[in-house]
Amino acid sequence: MERRTIGAGALEVGAVGLGCMPMSWAYSASRQRGDESLRAVHRALDLGSSLLDTADMYGPFTNELLLGRVLRQRRSEAFVSTKVGLLVGDQHVVANGRPGYVRRACDASLRRLQTDVIDLYQLHRADPEVPVEETWGAMAELVRAGKVRALGLCAVGARSARRLGSGLHDATIRQLERVQQVFPVSAVQAELSVWSPEALRALLPWCAARGVGFLAAMPLGNGFLTGTLTPGEGFEPDDVRARHPRFTAEMMAANQPIVAGLRRVAARHGEEVTPAQVALAWVLAQGPHVVPVPGAKRERWVAENAAAAGLRLTARDFAEIAGLPAAQGSWD
Repeated sequence: MERRTIGAGALEVGAVGLGCMPMSWAYSASRQRGDESLRAVHRALDLGSSLLDTADMYGPFTNELLLGRVLRQRRSEAFVSTKVGLLVGDQHVVANGRPGYVRRACDASLRRLQTDVIDLYQLHRADPEVPVEETWGAMAELVRAGKVRALGLCAVGARSARRLGSGLHDATIRQLERVQQVFPVSAVQAELSVWSPEALRALLPWCAARGVGFLAAMPLGNGFLTGTLTPGEGFEPDDVRARHPRFTAEMMAANQPIVAGLRRVAARHGEEVTPAQVALAWVLAQGPHVVPVPGAKRERWVAENAAAAGLRLTARDFAEIAGLPAAQGSWD
């Protein structure tokens, strides 16, 4: 697989990563199977999808434990990315950016992951009670201690920006400008996909101008862009899509033209090419510093996603995708 670099430190990863969250968090619990997920991670490494993206809150903790079982055998083949800054409580999630907590959380993640160093340690969310510079400073100490190789920042949630009418990533860019004064940012993780292209306006250019890597979260639109979801089928109560404004039956039906467009593009490239691969190829084409991190928990989907690294879209393909209708959601 093509290799891409993250940040000025030239950290190399496979062009398509693996988002590990669905294996133990946020999606249908009844479909989460440990052995199947382990096979999926092994398959990703076999195919060169070396970036494994997790977080201590996924599970919580069980996602890191699962990855640790693979890393114990194949650490040299993997690029380990995990996150800190969010605590899971009873029916709620809270931020904690206190320096002492960050240090303890890193040590705990290292133990669960069964490794002595984290390749990319990301701040999941800034704590509104703690200056972000203090949190970032504690994370920088972990780099100097040899426990972490590079630091990343996850984008601030987008819904508040929509309500306020401000730029979608203005708050994230302000945070980035602040923490860059403390220690270099190697990567930013934010949503980017055919149906959520907002990062192209300001955030992606900010990263490109500074040599910062961009991890494209949800590049398959939480599964919608794969074309495998049926409008009205519903989701389990613990599935984040059960509360997502683009996953009501009405909105899923309204957004079908987007999937239809991806199918048309895929058909021009051969019977084996899927809408998901077209969606990932579009993300990959947004810049050499962009690494999509699609979530998957089955070998089949891991292999399909990895194969997208070899798909080259044409000018006609890009024009057709650009002409697709904007995604609708119940907030619109």
